[in-house]
Amino acid sequence: MIELAEHIYLDNSATTAVALEVMAAMQPYFSVVYGNASSLHGFGRDARRAVENARAQIAETLGVQPEEIFFTSGATEANNLAIKGLAAANPEKRHVITTKIEHHAVLHPCAWLQTQGYDVTYLDVDAYGRVDPEAVRAAIRDDTLLVSVMAGNNEIGTIEPIARIGEICHERGVRFHTDAVQAYGKIPLPLEVIDLLSVSAHKLNGPKGVGFLYVRRGIKLTPLLHGGGHERGLRSGTENTPGIVGMAAAAQLAMSEQDEVVPRLREFRDRLIAEISKLPGTKLNGHPKESLPHITNFSFAGIEGESLVMRLDEHGIATSTGSACSSPNLEPSHVLQAIKVPLSMAHGSLRISTGRDTTAEQIATFLAVLPQVVADLRAISPFKVGE
Repeated sequence: MIELAEHIYLDNSATTAVALEVMAAMQPYFSVVYGNASSLHGFGRDARRAVENARAQIAETLGVQPEEIFFTSGATEANNLAIKGLAAANPEKRHVITTKIEHHAVLHPCAWLQTQGYDVTYLDVDAYGRVDPEAVRAAIRDDTLLVSVMAGNNEIGTIEPIARIGEICHERGVRFHTDAVQAYGKIPLPLEVIDLLSVSAHKLNGPKGVGFLYVRRGIKLTPLLHGGGHERGLRSGTENTPGIVGMAAAAQLAMSEQDEVVPRLREFRDRLIAEISKLPGTKLNGHPKESLPHITNFSFAGIEGESLVMRLDEHGIATSTGSACSSPNLEPSHVLQAIKVPLSMAHGSLRISTGRDTTAEQIATFLAVLPQVVADLRAISPFKVGE
């Protein structure tokens, strides 16, 4: 066994380490400025000021107005609010369009709408995981409420043509939502054609348990949570001031480092693809170029992905088979099924996702360990490569 001097974390699509700068920004709001942001006294006003400053900072990263940013507990809530909230506010529209490779935080709300009598069209994708904008156009009906297509896939990294999809939606008077959890801070986002956009802080070196939904001015949503009427009546619940401050700090950090970090992550991805492709019985999942910079997904013939993840973990290397939200599920990834990866290969998938703290040395160590791990697992597998 190769001994490692440190643990290597290559599962940044699941979650990221909170940056030291973010922790420093959050710290005062746990014990010094700890008032309820809805309280009228000075403690509350100080907290409110911090929340509104964070709102303005996040809005600035997108080039939108602060009043278009609504804080949530994360992207799951933001996606649910966008989809269910828009449906409840527009009951005359009973049709939704999405794709077969969305995160479950989009697919499950859409499935719930079906139980309420809505029609949902689940669009196919090509072998790289891209949806055809013309398929979106063809699917739009007079009663279409919403199109929801993620900006970049969380399992295979493929970037979707959301600028063109958004243009088509606006031409037809249909609202367009994008789950930008993996894309925000990594690639440009065409806000001019996006009506609703979901983000989670813990994917960009911010804290867990906080996110936001961008809602274009003039769009009406019905709240999912009822209570004190926080977030201008759209999302009741005492504001998570430390989390909100941390998310804004993480957003600003990601944007300030983008020109330096993203090219480095792309170099790592190119190296991973070049080296892993040399191993027999491997298949790259997702687009080789039109992909998020930090996600690489391969399938390995004759190996179960869970075994590969566990064996790499024994070497101190953290990876995943796909979405962390579904990691206990032994069913093949719905994303890999949608891009028609053969069942035998789909079970042997590995997602490597890098982050701002990933080093070239860590990538080199991973690439040194992986071939032997693959060879060891294939040696004990009942399935042989090439059979």
